[in-house]
Amino acid sequence: KKEEEKKKKKKEEEKKKKKKKKKKEKEKEKEKEEEEEEEEKEKEKEKEKEKEKEKEKEKEKEKEEEEEEEEEEEDELPLK
Repeated sequence: KKEEEKKKKKKEEEKKKKKKKKKKEKEKEKEKEEEEEEEEKEKEKEKEKEKEKEKEKEKEKEKEEEEEEEEEEEDELPLK
């Protein structure tokens, strides 16, 4: 009879350990997912920054073109 109690107890212990292990694995999994999400967000931020830079470049380009056009117009004026 006592043997069975021991066996039972051991089984319970095993179960608990497995459960604990599983829980830990789940937490690890969750952590990993969160980290990946963070990385994704960072990448997105980087992309946004790049977009902004591109926009700035475009603006600069446009500005320069406009200035050039104005200069050309000024050059043409005296000819009339």
